[in-house]
Amino acid sequence: MPGDRNERFSDRIIDRIYTASRLNQKGFVMAAPHCHPYFELFYAESGSCSFFTGNDVYDLHEGDFMLIPPQVFHYTRYEYGPCKRNNLFFRAEDIDEEVAAMLPQGRQFFERTRIFQVPEAYRAQMAALFARMRREEKIDDGQSDAMLRLLLQELFLLCCRECSFLSVMPAEIHTTDIPIVRAAKFITDHYAEDICMADIAAAAGYTPNYLSRKFREAAGIGVHEYLVFTRLQRAALELVSTDHSITEIALRCGFSDGNYFKDAFKKKYGVTPRAYRK
Repeated sequence: MPGDRNERFSDRIIDRIYTASRLNQKGFVMAAPHCHPYFELFYAESGSCSFFTGNDVYDLHEGDFMLIPPQVFHYTRYEYGPCKRNNLFFRAEDIDEEVAAMLPQGRQFFERTRIFQVPEAYRAQMAALFARMRREEKIDDGQSDAMLRLLLQELFLLCCRECSFLSVMPAEIHTTDIPIVRAAKFITDHYAEDICMADIAAAAGYTPNYLSRKFREAAGIGVHEYLVFTRLQRAALELVSTDHSITEIALRCGFSDGNYFKDAFKKKYGVTPRAYRK
């Protein structure tokens, strides 16, 4: 687990609530797309940005929240000018049952990516709440963890009272990167098959070279890398939820070479498939 109060590793389990805030200028590039084994709550305090997550692309604007569940791949682009974003990283157990029950669908609210919007009249109050959380994290005394947990409950309660929760993404939220969405969904639907770049490009309606460039711009990762990522995620799920052999899982998830599967799996998860299952 993180050894420093302000240190966070995207491939490790956290033991408390973490906060982050940054003003990103137009053209800022994330070091890499990623996923992590805990929740992320992203809030656009000002400006706009573009999110690739869950095989879809969304444009977030001032006052928009995005909830990202554990192990969901995501990448952010800043193409529209300066954007101040706030992030919270937390675990399911950091949300009290009474608070969770007030959210749409209760605990099920946290099972998928969500977008919800803060009305303009309450955005200053929301920004102040994030600022209180950052100050509390800096205080770092014996009460800080409990205070951060209480502030997280306050944040979700304020959202329950004032936010608009979107069940269907409206046109002004959803991006125009439809071909990239088609490519990502084709990969998700056909990852177990022997597909190639030409197949994915055809589904997107692009040439392979053009898709390669546009997909990397949107997702921060190449088409083949995203295909491997999707296959590895499915393999990890099968390892802990089925009795299938490792060789069988590799084949079921689209890997024709067992050694390549084992090497790729260890590179992503830090352990062999056999050790991950144990």
